Amino acid sequence: MKVKDGIVGFVVADALGVPVEFSQRDELLKKPVTDMIGYGTYNMPPGTFSDDSSMTLATMASIVNNNGEIVYEDIMNEFIEWWQNSKYTQYDNTFDIGNTTSVALYNYMKGANVFDCGLLGDRDNGNGSLMRILPLAFIKDIDYKTIENVSGLTHGHPRSKLACVFYVEFAKSILNDNDKSIKEHVSIASDKIKDYYKDSNEIKKFKRILDGSIFDDDIDTIKSSGYVLSTLEAVIYILGNTNSYKEAVLGAVNLGSDTDTVGAISGGIAGLFYGYDDIPVKWINKIKGIDKVIDLCKNYGKVLK
Repeated sequence: MKVKDGIVGFVVADALGVPVEFSQRDELLKKPVTDMIGYGTYNMPPGTFSDDSSMTLATMASIVNNNGEIVYEDIMNEFIEWWQNSKYTQYDNTFDIGNTTSVALYNYMKGANVFDCGLLGDRDNGNGSLMRILPLAFIKDIDYKTIENVSGLTHGHPRSKLACVFYVEFAKSILNDNDKSIKEHVSIASDKIKDYYKDSNEIKKFKRILDGSIFDDDIDTIKSSGYVLSTLEAVIYILGNTNSYKEAVLGAVNLGSDTDTVGAISGGIAGLFYGYDDIPVKWINKIKGIDKVIDLCKNYGKVLK
């Protein structure tokens, strides 16, 4: 089941990155993450996932509860349940939320229209919508406007929206035909994105992804911060320069900085590309509540048929 491949791949990689979030690359070069560890940054047990997975699961649950339909207000309500009541967390502890996301959710709680909650400034381009957008890739006839709208619930700037559309298109290419290489899937997605956004000024900022040059760039040029473009570039670079799920997600986490999110977004694609069976079982078994995650994946797949 491809939903399980991608979402479990995402959740596991998120948990790998949580204990070392904000660690610098040179620290991780000396002492790299090689296995599922715990505590560290947030003092949480091994296998603890972050807001990345919680918001992804909340998105899926909303779509399941609405029989496969995207209801923007309901997605926001589920986000609020996570933020305020720790729903979709493992230990009833919402220990991580981005500033842009929290402001957007606060706007919604104060009565703002669902399409007016997301922040629009150039400095509001964190990776908080990119990190939760993967579930949309499994919706067969999803259109770009809907992807943009789901991003815009919290991150309304065109750059964040374009990054989300690219990621969904990248994932869809794998879902449609997985006999190609990662670089070929990136090229297929790039061609579609360049055509659709040809009149957007934002397209220029994605140049080294869209022309494929990123794969040959020096790793020192790859940032792994919470900035949406840096995150996407790190994900694309790592996926194109590794050959297994384990190698991809450890490579992503050990880039440092926003380790959980870069790891998770890489892990979602790596799970799709290499398959569930390539995810180390001992890592999967470390995730508290993984059975609930897998059950949600099954229900999500059912409502989308």
